[in-house]
Amino acid sequence: MTVKTLKDLFIHSLSDVYSAEKQLTRALPRLARAATLPELRQAFEQHLEETQGQIERIDRLVEGSELRLKRIKCVAMEGLVEEGREEIDAIEKGAVLDAALIGAAQKVEHYEIAAYGTLCALARQLGLDDAARLLDETLQEEKATDEKLSALALQKVNEKLAA
Repeated sequence: MTVKTLKDLFIHSLSDVYSAEKQLTRALPRLARAATLPELRQAFEQHLEETQGQIERIDRLVEGSELRLKRIKCVAMEGLVEEGREEIDAIEKGAVLDAALIGAAQKVEHYEIAAYGTLCALARQLGLDDAARLLDETLQEEKATDEKLSALALQKVNEKLAA
């Protein structure tokens, strides 16, 4: 896709994050299975449900507009997912793996926070107020998930590692 206008950039960025969310729905069950801390497993399962809702939100955004997503693959998410997979394969189950999984998940969240922040700004600039509102809902969910992961690391995983 040739990006020549701000609208082109918005469509490209939205298509990219849509691909990222789809990839994440396939990766989160693997993270949940690898987690040993029940609260971490539950956080991954909850985030899977949330991610499915975020995909539906993008679908609603597109259906209610003249926008058409492009078929692209988010290579950033592909790399982050692969990095997580490598950690699962390389680290024995336990608190160290849980810490690595939290780190991998937070890298994903930070990527998504940046992507959705940019999309919100682009939508506002383009006068797509409904899109900006929907995208901001997702942005707030991503920030909350990042905070939840930080709290799990501080309150549960780091405790186990210090013992």
